[in-house]
Order: sequence, then C-alpha cells, then structure tokens
Amino acid sequence: PLALGLYTVNAVYGDTITMPCRLEVPDGLMFGKWKYEMPNGSPVFIAFRSSTKKNVQYDDVPDYKDRLSLSENYTLSIKNARISDEKRFVCMLVTEDDVSEEPTIVKVFKQPSQPEILHQADFLETEKLQMLGECVARDSYPEGNVTWYKNGRVLQPVEEVVVINLQKTVNKSSGLFTMTSSLQYMPTKEDANAKFSCIVTYYGPSGQKTIQSEPVVFDVHYPTEKVTIQVLPQSSTIKEGDNITLKCSGNGNPPPQEFLFYIPGETEGIRSSDTYSMTDVRRNATGEYKCSLTDKSMMDSTTITVHYLDLQLTPSGEVTKQIGEALPVSCTISSSRNATVFWIKDNTRMQTSPSFSSLQYQDAGNYICATTLQEVEGLQKRKTLKLIVEGKPQIKMTKKTNTNKMSKTIVCHVEGFPKPAVQWTVTGSGSIINKAKETKYVNGKFSSKIVIAPEENVTLTCIAENQLERTVTSLNVSAISIPEYDEPEDRNDDNSEKVNDQAKLIVGIVVGLLLAALVAGVVYWLYVKKSKAASKHVDKDLGNIEENKKLEENNHKSET
Repeated sequence: PLALGLYTVNAVYGDTITMPCRLEVPDGLMFGKWKYEMPNGSPVFIAFRSSTKKNVQYDDVPDYKDRLSLSENYTLSIKNARISDEKRFVCMLVTEDDVSEEPTIVKVFKQPSQPEILHQADFLETEKLQMLGECVARDSYPEGNVTWYKNGRVLQPVEEVVVINLQKTVNKSSGLFTMTSSLQYMPTKEDANAKFSCIVTYYGPSGQKTIQSEPVVFDVHYPTEKVTIQVLPQSSTIKEGDNITLKCSGNGNPPPQEFLFYIPGETEGIRSSDTYSMTDVRRNATGEYKCSLTDKSMMDSTTITVHYLDLQLTPSGEVTKQIGEALPVSCTISSSRNATVFWIKDNTRMQTSPSFSSLQYQDAGNYICATTLQEVEGLQKRKTLKLIVEGKPQIKMTKKTNTNKMSKTIVCHVEGFPKPAVQWTVTGSGSIINKAKETKYVNGKFSSKIVIAPEENVTLTCIAENQLERTVTSLNVSAISIPEYDEPEDRNDDNSEKVNDQAKLIVGIVVGLLLAALVAGVVYWLYVKKSKAASKHVDKDLGNIEENKKLEENNHKSET
C-alpha cells in the first residue's frame, strides 16, 4: 500500500512490524543501516549490519531496546508495535562510492474495546429530558466515532429530545484514545420496551470496522391515563354467599398503589390498596361499584348483580295426618331470575306437584321441593316434607275352600298405620293346620291368612291392633263336610279398585237408562192425556152445532 506516494506498512498494536529494505543490494556493498526521522527531520540511527563481517549492531535508543531484529537481507522487524512507532523509517545501503536510501511509512492501528453503556439511568420519565447513559469505548487508535441506536435505528440529534455529546481523550503514555458519548433523551410510553445500544466505528489495517455494545432496556415511567375496575373471580354470575374482590388498576408505570372505592349508597370513597374484598355477599350488595385515583380523577365503574333464591315449603318437616284428611301443600320461590321447581318423592322425580284432598296410605313418604336458578351455577335450594298418614285398623275377612276339598283358607285383610299387629282366635272344634302367614306391608295394607280343616262349624276371629285402636272381626266357617258359599280372596288392591270402578260404571249406566225410561214414560203420558182432552173438546163443539140446527128448524115451523 502507498501513503503519500511512499511505501506504507500497516501494523496492529502489539504485533511485530516487518519492513523490507526494498533496495537491490549493490556490488561492493559495505554495510546497511536503518534510521527513523524525528519530527524536525533529524535522523536517529537504530540498526547496523556489515556485509563483510556479517555482524549486527543496534544503536542505544531506549524506545527500541530489545525490540529490533535486522535480517541478512536487511529486513527490519520491530516487536510489540506501539503508537510511537508511527514514523518514517529509512533503509540505507552504503558502498565506497554511493549511499542508497528507501523510506517506509509505518501506520499502527488499535481496535477499541467493546463499547459499554455506563452510568445508566435507573428509569426514564416521559416528558422529561434526562441523562440515559454514557457509551464508552476505550483504547482505540486512531480515534473512533460513536453512534447511538434505538431498536436498531440511528438516533439523530433533536433539540430538547435527543442530545448527544462525544468526548475523546488520549492516554499520554500509550497514545490510545477513549471515546465517551453521553445521551440525553426524552422518552415516550412507546419506549417502555425499547432497546438502546451504541456502536463505535474505528479504522483497522484492512479498513473501517464497527463494534456494537450490548442492548439496554430502561423502565419508562409514565402517568396513569385510564383506571379500570374488575370483579374477581371473573365469573359470569355471583350468588349469595360468594366472596368477591374488586380490583382497580391504572395503566401508568409504575401503577398506582392506592385507590378510592365507592360502594352503592355511599358518597365517600373507601381508601384501599388496589383490591377491596367482600365476603359472604347478600342480595343488597347488588349495585354499581366505582373506583378512582386518590385525587378522585379517572373513575371507572361496574355493576354487580348478586343472585338469590328463596324457597318456602308449607308445611315442612315431619307432618302426621289421618287417612281421609285434606292437606294443602305449597312450595313458593322468590329469586333474582327465572327458576325451575320440581318435586321428588322417595328419590323419584314427580311429574306434577302433590295435592291431597283425601289422604291415602300411599300418599305417605318423603317429599322434596327443589329449585335451581337457571344459568347460576351452584344456586339451588330444597326443603323436605315427611308425610305420615295414620289410620285405625280396618278388617275384612274372606274364606275359600281349597282345591283338595280337605281344608279352607281364611284371609284377614288389614289396613292401618302404624302397621297393626294381627292375632287369630278360633272357637269350636277344629285344628289350625299352619301358622298365620302375612303378605308384604305396602301402602298401609297387608293380609294374614291361615289354613284350617274344621270338623264342625267354627268361628274365627281376627284381631288387628295399633297405637290408635283395637279392631275385632269374626267369621263363621262351616265344617269341611258341609258345602257353603266361598268368598273370593282379594287378589290385590288395584284389582279391587278396578272392580269397584267397573261396578260404579255399571250402576251409573243402569241408573241412567232407568231415568231415561222414566222421562220417556212421563212424556208419553202427557201426550196421551192431551190427545184425549182435545177429542172431548171437538165432540162438545159438534153437539152444540146439531142442537142449534134443530132449534132453527123448530122456529121456522112455528112462523109458518
């Protein structure tokens, strides 16, 4: 490379500088020398080599002590290059008749350290010009330049917004430069996550190069511009008994730590942190809630609806009634929105609500009136009615001759609650073939039966007794050898009810037909009576006409 038309050697700071003599060795060479020139032009000899004796001598120059090496071809090497080595060196070859010289320019380069952003601001505030930091790059030669970047883009100076000041200092002993660039900056909210960095540009042996610092992100402080209130937990519905928390937040940085909370019906705000908790809320907590900054600015509001569900069952608990009595039952609800009501009896869902105009044993049981509030999870109520239907024992006895004609079955059909205890007694001779057998007690009814083979007429007595009354019924049974009318045994209560219904239907039809026949007879009798009266009236009129004609004829004869 050439510099100002002269041969130039570029060296790296700390490396070895190698300078060839660049002269052809002439005939009759006596020796060669290297010198450098002082700024005033005066020479300083530093190395000598004889071509005949092959010995090398180095001049006593402190800056180059133990750093020089002169080869046989007169190439000069300087170890541990320094900034002070930037000089004009001259190679001299001397003969008896002539002295030849060839100058070489030495340039030394030093890469700076990676730049660092020092004295960083703890945080940045919007609308305020402040020192962001200093970018420092040390030990450069020649001096470099520093450029600031934000998010990869160059920061150009803008008055009162971006102010950059670059200072360069040199170490007198080493000759190396340190570049310090300070940045004053007025941030905006958008700079919250901005990456700031700096790049130092310097020159090396091969040309211009750059080194970049590590990026830095600053906490940007800005005032709150909006306040937001929200309800926690974030549920679509709130019901009585829930615990809720109001949370107020501002969009500033740092966010506000205290707020004023306004409760429905209260004019003064309650000073609190960013949360205000309410436990076991009731329906009267429904209303509009607000929060604001402590200076009562920037307010936000939300409406809370506390859903409720009340259920009233009348009567409830354990209720004891007598069979045949009426029992009105009502289940009423009061709720914040539409609710569904359903009934359950003995773990089975009922199709309709219970209504008791005349209580029967099968009406007894455990009733539950339950309700749920639609779209409000977990809001449900239920109340129970334990209905007990009591009745005095009722007895009906039947007898039947068994198919083997050797015994008879006597059945005692019993109704009542609490379940009556049944006892049998027999009068007359005869033997009880087996002990009494009872059917299952269902809906207040059961039966007890015995099988006997009486040798003579006997009387069987069935005694049913519970806490309400003792009932006794007797039945005469003929000896097994005497035929008699057998009463059929009731198969079940349902069949009995169906037979009774059919009998009622037949009786109704017969009564209807009789009434129709009676009405028809009455109508016919009236019709006949009227017809006879009309014929008598006609005969009377005809008689009167005949009599008149005879009178007229008699009068006519008299006149003649």
